[in-house]
Amino acid sequence: MPRKQKPYSEMQKSLEFESKNAWKDLDEVKVDEFSKEYIDFMSRGKTERIFSEEAINLLEKNGYKPVEDANYKNEVKAYYLYRGKALAIYKIPKKFNGGLNIIASHIDSPRIDFKPKPIYEDSNITLAKTHYYGGIKKYQWFNIPLAIIGVVVKSDGSVVKVNVGNDPKDPVFVISDLLPHLDRNENKKVSDITGEMLNLIIGSKPLTFEKIEDPLKLNILKILNEKYGITEEDLSSAELEIVPSFEPRQIGFDRSMIGAYGHDDKICAFASLKALIDSPKVSRPTVILFFDKEEIGSYGSTGASHQFWMLPLKKILKAKGIDLEVTFDEIIEDTAVLSSDVNAALDPTFKDVFEANNSAFLGKGVVVTKYTGARGKAGSSDADAEFVAKIRKVFNDNNVVWQIGELGKVDVGGGGTIALFFAEYGMHVVDVGPALLGMHSPFEIVSKADLYQTYLAYLAFIKDYV
Repeated sequence: MPRKQKPYSEMQKSLEFESKNAWKDLDEVKVDEFSKEYIDFMSRGKTERIFSEEAINLLEKNGYKPVEDANYKNEVKAYYLYRGKALAIYKIPKKFNGGLNIIASHIDSPRIDFKPKPIYEDSNITLAKTHYYGGIKKYQWFNIPLAIIGVVVKSDGSVVKVNVGNDPKDPVFVISDLLPHLDRNENKKVSDITGEMLNLIIGSKPLTFEKIEDPLKLNILKILNEKYGITEEDLSSAELEIVPSFEPRQIGFDRSMIGAYGHDDKICAFASLKALIDSPKVSRPTVILFFDKEEIGSYGSTGASHQFWMLPLKKILKAKGIDLEVTFDEIIEDTAVLSSDVNAALDPTFKDVFEANNSAFLGKGVVVTKYTGARGKAGSSDADAEFVAKIRKVFNDNNVVWQIGELGKVDVGGGGTIALFFAEYGMHVVDVGPALLGMHSPFEIVSKADLYQTYLAYLAFIKDYV
């Protein structure tokens, strides 16, 4: 007898791949609790230095110690802060087995930096010259409240922390825009904005009414000296970042989304940090990595092109009796990496730059991005199919809602992540993170459900990937 054919509805369900709604079957109380913790964390951790400090505070509350103080003989729960801006976290079982599981994120975000000699006065206003960092739309940074956060290192080596504008009681700073009455050709002017126009207003009052050179600038230098003990020369060895001063907020009547500065890519870092802390077990030795400098190509000592985390790992393995000369390369080649970075959600207002069938959507779960790059996949590591299949299985077995995504149309979009720096070592690596609206803007948007599904995805990877 001929085999009875399944109803077409069942056949469609079994054969087609359709992303689910990320809210389905979620415990909304847990989602809101997790989102609240994330919002609180992000309201403080706006720069890579402060984010690392906040992460270490959370780690130490959960039994993690600096690498140099860890007990290598038993289960290792340790962290290693590198040059104040990159962080490695290790959870190594007592008995070492196989390769590593790594979740790697970047904790720098597009912003504006002070130039080395920034302060000047012009037209009765004191300003600071700046240099933007990463891919920004310059016009988005005009006439919004801004904070100055960072460090000034004096010639004697002492470090002075600066954080002004984040507290509601603080003054804020601003880059002023041209009024519409004098800017009739607005579309042209947006494209004509240059980096040298991003001048930060920091004061307008003179030190004295006597006839001296630069009395407004001198007043600001006097204030900085009295508050921080620094001089103008000290600013040449400073890292002062200009970031939005406003706090993350819930978005929508249904409060289903979060708007914040720095989702890209601190959202993935926070989710992986929480997943490691909350995981009841690790299936293999696990390393969580937070890198700096991704937004400018991952170069420099704190970027992913420099594997700062390997030296402490080798010390741990050596203490556990691992013969590094024989097995280290084998361990690295058997290592699985989630390059945890965000993707772009399809924006209904700008559909023409997306290819809907292969785009990520807000509220459809964590995004698996097999390759990034631009045009002909330039600058991409392009994950191997076997590894993607294993990741799919781990997510499906743990009921993680996930979707597949590219970053816009082939000849329109594109971008890079830190994945290629791990692929160079022969590690298995694929990009996994939530989708954002308004990526690289001062106020990016994410679905709370996608944030939570990202956390669940990392949790599944940590405890079940072998």
